[in-house]
Amino acid sequence: MTLLRTDICVIGAGAAGLSVAAGAVQMGADVVLIEAGEMGGDCLNTGCVPSKALLAAGHKAHQTAQSAFGVAGHDPAPDFAAAKDHLRAVIDRIAPVDSQERFEGLGVRVIRARARFTAPDMLDAAGQHISARRFVIATGSQPFVPPIPGLDTVPYHTNETIFGLLERPGHLLIIGGGPIGLEMAQAHRRLGSDVTVLEGARALGRDDPEATALVLAQLRAEGITIIEGAAVVSATGKDGAITLQTGAGASITGTHLLVAVGRRPVVDDLGLDLAGIAHGPKGITVDDGLRTSNRRVYAIGDVTGGAQFTHVAGYQAGVIIRPMLFGLRARARADHIPRATYTDPELAQVGLTEDEARKAHGARLSVLRAEFAHNDRAIATGQAQGFAKVMVVRGRPVGATIIGPQAGELIQIWALAIASRLKMSAIAGMISPYPTLGEINKRVAGAYFAPRLFESRWVKRVVRIVQRSR
Repeated sequence: MTLLRTDICVIGAGAAGLSVAAGAVQMGADVVLIEAGEMGGDCLNTGCVPSKALLAAGHKAHQTAQSAFGVAGHDPAPDFAAAKDHLRAVIDRIAPVDSQERFEGLGVRVIRARARFTAPDMLDAAGQHISARRFVIATGSQPFVPPIPGLDTVPYHTNETIFGLLERPGHLLIIGGGPIGLEMAQAHRRLGSDVTVLEGARALGRDDPEATALVLAQLRAEGITIIEGAAVVSATGKDGAITLQTGAGASITGTHLLVAVGRRPVVDDLGLDLAGIAHGPKGITVDDGLRTSNRRVYAIGDVTGGAQFTHVAGYQAGVIIRPMLFGLRARARADHIPRATYTDPELAQVGLTEDEARKAHGARLSVLRAEFAHNDRAIATGQAQGFAKVMVVRGRPVGATIIGPQAGELIQIWALAIASRLKMSAIAGMISPYPTLGEINKRVAGAYFAPRLFESRWVKRVVRIVQRSR
């Protein structure tokens, strides 16, 4: 084997690894990037990008079928294979940004092979020993397949295979009522499939129950069957006829099965023990600076077992660039990380939910809200369902929940406010163009000051004094 020396060796060319490699090489570091699978990782090929493309196709079909504003809807007769062509075209359009050619053009040495540590300061890949001053593990995660009796004997899909399915499922069964499960449920239902979702606990259980109730009501109104508290205890059948049995004794049969119960970090066969890198079932153990027990090695993204979002991977890449390239101390935060579920209506969250905030802050907490029913743009476009809710402590937001149109876009101002520790006065002082959905955020901020201005005896006394003196 030959010996290759470099400043930074990145394992994994998903969102996290690509962000590190691009940033480091453009700032003068020598970088080696190792990837055994597809460039772009899960997000580009089997996650964020294809799922949103399929959701867009479903949304188009749904809107075409609706009658509104004096315009009659009609049966769109969705072409499922054509929807998948759209999905593939979207991936192909974005792929060059993540391609091997682009990164080699930036000066990164890209090795398409599996990597395995052989020592604390050495790994092997493609017949080469690679020594680096710093290593970054960004191998991501993969679908978790639960040990349900019989599941290994029936054909099933995960996010890694569902987007390659060209025939429309007659009846899609989905195990898992989290964001992935419900997004795929709505997309497939709108494209013509019957859909049943089985969730062992509460659907969208991590989110605000008041907000999730609106999502579930809409999905059920569209004909999706969602059964909560329905743990699957066995699976039987064959292609085209798969039966799931629940602990409550229910039996549900469908033509196709999607397993969407979560993900597990990819740590197998990396030689972590040989490198002295602590890890467990939830992933690689890191400190608040994302450094592992081996001081040469950082780990970022899904492989650490934290929040599994592309934007988190990108954020963490920026955190470790500082110590690796400049020797500066950097800590990763989690309180300002937003998340969104791209169902219709959308659900977005940053910071603490109302329940979490009440437990953490008690009587110091103020909960503010504004309804889309009072937002003129939402009324004009027929999207006046949902609300924005903001949790405030001592004049600063500690969390925000938005359920309604473009919630993933609207949550960003609260992510900025929490990240920058802004006060509510900063949001209240913002001028929003009229009419826009974004006015709902300004209305929430105004709700914080309204009782202080309109219900204060002191304010009214000052006003009377000033008016009498003029």
